[in-house]
Amino acid sequence: MHHHGTQSDVVAEQMRKHRARLGLTREQLAEECARLGAPDLTYSALTNIETGRRNKEGKRRREISVDELLVLGLALAVPPLLLVLPLGSEETVPTVPAAEPRAPYTVWKWFTGEETPTLAGPVDGRHYADPRPIGGDGPKWATAWGTAAYPASLYPEFDRRRLAVAKAHRLLENAKTDHKADPERVPEYQREYVERLDDLAHVINDMTRAGLAVPAVQQGWVDDMTAHDMVDAPEAFTTNQEGDE
Repeated sequence: MHHHGTQSDVVAEQMRKHRARLGLTREQLAEECARLGAPDLTYSALTNIETGRRNKEGKRRREISVDELLVLGLALAVPPLLLVLPLGSEETVPTVPAAEPRAPYTVWKWFTGEETPTLAGPVDGRHYADPRPIGGDGPKWATAWGTAAYPASLYPEFDRRRLAVAKAHRLLENAKTDHKADPERVPEYQREYVERLDDLAHVINDMTRAGLAVPAVQQGWVDDMTAHDMVDAPEAFTTNQEGDE
């Protein structure tokens, strides 16, 4: 395992690793970055990033911006978040300057909103969420985090339930149109479709109550959810006119 002073140090090492995986020179990586609209990531800039050259104060001559992280991830054919949090190859990665390094997957779940950060501590070997109220008399930090992270749980769940509806809908339509299918199973497929549609509607209602944009769905599904009085705000839908599932 390696010691990393900053997140940019982690990214630098991963850049070298993935360049080697792809057989890219720094010149070629610079060309890829320019093609993606980041001409400032020149050979010289990439060299400063990868080597971690420091100035007289010991600070990096070249840190990495969020914009550049996205470009570098696409240029190196790797999810950008894996450049910062290399799962499976590092024991710990830096967090914020005031806290100690933590396991990459722990920090990964903070990035994605899956878990509340536990930076305080350790007490008896355990870290815990910051209990303080924000601004002295505002909401508790963990509560504020949970509110802001709420969309991060809804959109993946929407995708999972949308795929379940798509599968149930295909089975129903095939049962109706395939002359080899058992017609007695159509009611069973219909019930499954309606149940999965109701599951999806619950997430959609959570989204609309939270003031979030609902991803596009088939007009037929919207009609069926509306007919079954499943959704609170049918007008919030963006429909997929092509009917793709």
